[in-house]
Order: sequence, then C-alpha cells, then structure tokens
Amino acid sequence: MTTLASTSPLAPAPVSSKLWNGAFWGGQVLLAAMFGMAGLMKTTAPIQDLVAKLVWPGAVPEALVRFIGVAELTGAVGLLLPALTRIQPRLTGLAALGLMLVMTLAVPFHLSRGEAQALAINLPLGALALFVAWGRLKKSPIAPRA
Repeated sequence: MTTLASTSPLAPAPVSSKLWNGAFWGGQVLLAAMFGMAGLMKTTAPIQDLVAKLVWPGAVPEALVRFIGVAELTGAVGLLLPALTRIQPRLTGLAALGLMLVMTLAVPFHLSRGEAQALAINLPLGALALFVAWGRLKKSPIAPRA
C-alpha cells in the first residue's frame, strides 16, 4: 500500500543502499587492515619484540599470543575474501562477529591488568566489527555467486 506522502517530492529520500554498502565495505577494509597487521605481528614477531611493544604478551603463554594472531589474520581474510569472490559471502559477517568477540574478550583482560588505555583501540574496533557484522548479515548482505 502506497501512501501519498511516500510519493510526494517533499518526502525525505531514503538512505541509499549504495551508501550503506560503501560504509560496510569501508569498515571491512579498515578492519582487515588493522587486524591483518596486528595478526601478522602476533603470529611472526619474536615474543621479546612483542613484549617490548605491547607488554601483555609477556604475561600470557606464547601459544595464546600466536593463537590470537592467527584468529586476527583469519578474521582479516574472512572480512574480504568471501565478499569479494561472492563465495559464501555470509562468512564476511561471521568473521566480523569473530573479531568483535576478540575485542570483547580483550576489554576485561586489559582492565584486569590496569591497561585502560587499550580500550581506546578495543572499543572502537569492536564497535566497527559489530557494525560490519550487522551490515553484512542483516542490513546489506552480499548475494552469493549464482
């Protein structure tokens, strides 16, 4: 049922789906870059170098640091590859949810260590990951290849 108001030239125009899609792609690329760099560093750098830069890797087992790095790298790839190839593009939203979980778990960890300054990174990245997850799972999912 169409109302007169919705066809009126004075009615506000709906936000373009292209605008939403661009915002989600921008978020995906930014998150992939951030988590890709962080994951590569945590996966490949010597623990002593990580301790000098981040401090916290010295307080947890090396295997956990490497696991977090692999999770971040996998998430970064998952943000882009399924969406770009349109093969299982739903995985893009799930990758964003996984990265949001990583950031959610980082918050109490850093707070317990008195590293509240880390929240300036964890909270915005977690919020952006949630935004991308919502966008790619609900608002503007990418259609799979036919």
